Amino acid sequence: MGKNGHPALNRATLAGVLVSMGIVFGDIGTSPLYALSAIIGERVIEHDLILGALSAVFWTLTFQTTLKYVLITLRADNKGEGGIFSLYALVRRFDKRLVFPAMIGGAFLLADGIITPPISVSSAIEGLQIYYPQLDTVPIVIVIIVLLFTLQQFGTSFVGKSFGPVMLLWFGFMGIIGLMALVQRPDVLKAVNPYYAIHMITHFPHGFWILGGVFLCTTGAEALYSDLGHCGRENIRVSWIYVKICLLLSYAGQCAWLLSLEGKHLGTIRPFYAIIPEPLLIFSIVLATVATVIASQALISGSYTLINEAMQLNLWLRTKVAFPSDVRGQIYVPRVNWSLMVGCIAVVLYFQRSTNMEAAYGLAVTITMIMTTILVTVYLLQKKTNKVVIALALLLFLSIEGSFLIANAAKFMHGGWVSVLIGCFLAIMMYILYRARQIKRRLTTFVPLNQHLPTLVALSEDESVPKYATHLVYLTASSVENYVEQLAIDSIIRRSPKRADMYWFVNVNVTDEPYQMSYKVTTLAHKDVIYVRFNLGFRVEPRLNLFFRLVVEDMVRRGEVDISSRYHYAKNAGDFRFVIFKSFLSNDNELPAGEKLIMDMYLQLQKLASPAQEFFGLDTSNVTLENVPLLISPPPKLPLVREV
Repeated sequence: MGKNGHPALNRATLAGVLVSMGIVFGDIGTSPLYALSAIIGERVIEHDLILGALSAVFWTLTFQTTLKYVLITLRADNKGEGGIFSLYALVRRFDKRLVFPAMIGGAFLLADGIITPPISVSSAIEGLQIYYPQLDTVPIVIVIIVLLFTLQQFGTSFVGKSFGPVMLLWFGFMGIIGLMALVQRPDVLKAVNPYYAIHMITHFPHGFWILGGVFLCTTGAEALYSDLGHCGRENIRVSWIYVKICLLLSYAGQCAWLLSLEGKHLGTIRPFYAIIPEPLLIFSIVLATVATVIASQALISGSYTLINEAMQLNLWLRTKVAFPSDVRGQIYVPRVNWSLMVGCIAVVLYFQRSTNMEAAYGLAVTITMIMTTILVTVYLLQKKTNKVVIALALLLFLSIEGSFLIANAAKFMHGGWVSVLIGCFLAIMMYILYRARQIKRRLTTFVPLNQHLPTLVALSEDESVPKYATHLVYLTASSVENYVEQLAIDSIIRRSPKRADMYWFVNVNVTDEPYQMSYKVTTLAHKDVIYVRFNLGFRVEPRLNLFFRLVVEDMVRRGEVDISSRYHYAKNAGDFRFVIFKSFLSNDNELPAGEKLIMDMYLQLQKLASPAQEFFGLDTSNVTLENVPLLISPPPKLPLVREV
């Protein structure tokens, strides 16, 4: 293990390579089930089409997956973690506007995830139609999807241990079967020459639009980067050598078989299953189904991680996060889980067959890849990489991804609108949350605590005021130890006075380091006022009840604080009461129309969020919610005069 408990990035191990097989390459590893079917479609099978398709697949996997993700993007690790939000956290200091490609990329990656499990599982189960042509696969696919999402709440650490060996077998099986078909027509290997891909795109009728199908061979590349933290850079790179060889053998074998069908239509035949010897068909269908379930599992887990990161970066609604096992980084987000399940079932019911899903798949993730390219470019600039090299890489990747985006745009009317609509909705939601918090921060009034310390100390010792709590804890957005919101001071002093033995002000600062867990304590008034700042990584759940208790216990051990009650008749630890403000939009606001719309939508969205006490891991029995008016702009001066 490397620093901070992460897999050593620069060292490959046999166990690490095996884990990478199971976690990283599930999505891209199941693409051979449907990619060539999507490329051929209803076209007449021709020699130039097949060689062009294989050539395009080879160079896409080489440039897009190997060069961009395996060799370049994996270098952009954030303390060992990967993914578009980790990358954003790494470069956001460079330019605040980088939040926009991060939001768009994250939103469209989540949206595309709704179609990945259905197309993967459907394409595997449809192999049964070789034996039962009239079989309705929809109920079987839905049952598998429901079971998959239901099991998430129990954790997948036990099942996860078998992922690596199963995927190792899957890739090996694909490679061997592909090689067996390839020896029948080894001349198909001419497709390594990029001439065939260029010729297909430029001379074949509607050749450019074939790229929409070609893109399916690399749709899992983004997940490859997202799982960097689970597997380590070198483990992914080493395992990719084996995975790529097996994938190319499978594609080459399928293309070799397709050359025997020149002049014909593919129809409902699946090239993947067509090259498998009949005695192995049932085994291949079972193995393919297991592989697609593993691919779906990896994507679902990735979605949880993505949402958790977005929450900590203030780009998502507060949502309850659970930890179903002791495996580090394995989380479970109930709302996301069931929403994804409903979305996947809806996709299966709407499209029915994987061939229909192929027509819609890939459009959204193309947008994510372009956003990643933008952020990686900024990362390379930060690292002072040669600007000529950066320019050439940017030109190459934007040319490839721009071409894929245009070609995939043809999928919009064939169902691509589903993932694009969801992606746009999620991106808009992230923007509303981001912009509303900007507006709130802009005019939130912070006051210096030292001006109010004498009053707080006097109130703490004034026995004529009924004691509100032994320890009163306010959550503050101020990361400066001597400042808090005016609202907090008003709550303690200016409304009904809240007397306590000790006043605590707690700030949660989300850092760019994924798993940082540290804190700083500042005593502002001995025995009376203390400020605590938690520095938590963007992948750490803010379990404040636990963290705060640990801080207090540590301070007691050090003799820095005495938490016993000041009641004369009973010496005990007393009670800790947390105060959380719940905002509502004041009628006195005079906001510009655009900002008012943002704030109205923001407050509506907040109704869908988990309560603050649940999100921060607080015991609801010791939390007080205070409703406060959100006065973002001062009311106008009205010509109100007093009559004599």
